[in-house]
Amino acid sequence: MVQPHRSRPLLCSALLAATICMAAPPAPLSPIAQLGKALFFDKSLSSSGRLACASCHDPGNAYGPPPGVSPIMFGGRALNQAGLRSVPSLRYLQDRPHFTRHEYLASGDEPEDVGPGGGFMWDGRADALAAQALIPLLDAREMANRDVHELATRLRASGEAGQFRLLYGPRALRDDRQAAARAAKAITHFELDDASFHPYDSRYDAYLRGTRSLSAQELRGLALFESADKGNCAECHPDAPGPQGAPPAFSDYRFVALGVPRNPELPANRDADFYDLGLCGPLRRDLVQESSEYCGLFKTPTLRNVALREHFFHNARFTTLEQVLEFYVQRDLAPERWYPTQAGRAELYDDLPPADRANVDRTDPPFDRRAGEPPALNAAEIADLIAFLRTLTDRS
Repeated sequence: MVQPHRSRPLLCSALLAATICMAAPPAPLSPIAQLGKALFFDKSLSSSGRLACASCHDPGNAYGPPPGVSPIMFGGRALNQAGLRSVPSLRYLQDRPHFTRHEYLASGDEPEDVGPGGGFMWDGRADALAAQALIPLLDAREMANRDVHELATRLRASGEAGQFRLLYGPRALRDDRQAAARAAKAITHFELDDASFHPYDSRYDAYLRGTRSLSAQELRGLALFESADKGNCAECHPDAPGPQGAPPAFSDYRFVALGVPRNPELPANRDADFYDLGLCGPLRRDLVQESSEYCGLFKTPTLRNVALREHFFHNARFTTLEQVLEFYVQRDLAPERWYPTQAGRAELYDDLPPADRANVDRTDPPFDRRAGEPPALNAAEIADLIAFLRTLTDRS
């Protein structure tokens, strides 16, 4: 586990016989977190000079992609290199477990192997938050430093160079690898220490604390979210408090193949032979030869602030929550709606090569329905479920 975040205490006072509680002002950031904050917003660290971490992870949009952008972000030395995947939010990363090929759950007499889980990024290839922070700085499709030497050169010329030397001494940026590692560590401290990355102030959080109520529609949506026979969402997006009342993460951090349709808007998909296989590459390479069962699997994202997103799934295929939920409950019941057809038949799971389509989940509800059966959710129930999902939006 990475270091847990610091919770904000409540300040309470009596006023006119009522007790009023509010979150205490956030503690001042440590010097290293202040450095990380400055680096997070510094566009000079990119080869184009026009891209910062905050360019793709907008603080005003729950540290997810800014509103009104294309399905994927563009970076590179001339901002003309298309990314492969949709940009995830950087909120609520502090308790993410390490990547493992085999996660076990207590089940009957023997633990049940539920497959891979944990790590950062859609494919879990970064096992620590500092490693995740370094990836976009060196990615040719993002900030596009060719190597740590180029990144260190930019750090030495940056407005933050003085802060490095105050923290680490006059030789703080002399060694390239050490300079890059210190920058990643500082960004990590900013993400862990700044309360804006983990506010836990959604209406649902207040509901769990007993300080807010949910509407009748939102409560119906919550029941559908938890029902194994209906949405079954809580199976992968746990909504109950954790140990010692820890707020729910709304992700089990495991990996699953959902058969999301191919997105023709992604530049990479202009090549008919290109497939994004998640754990099997192209961005992650260490599992490619281990097992074909990993191919097509992507990590379950948190649903916190999901209503703020404009593109959903790793390939940004859908643009509304209605589309997402309709896909979940109709994927195999009305496949012609989601997939291209040839000779009158839908080509199921067309964003995976045929050899890997057997990895798609067809057993867990709501994916267990078969032709002729009604979908797990009707239109009114989908509306109720979306009403609940909107309660997961942070107020700050």
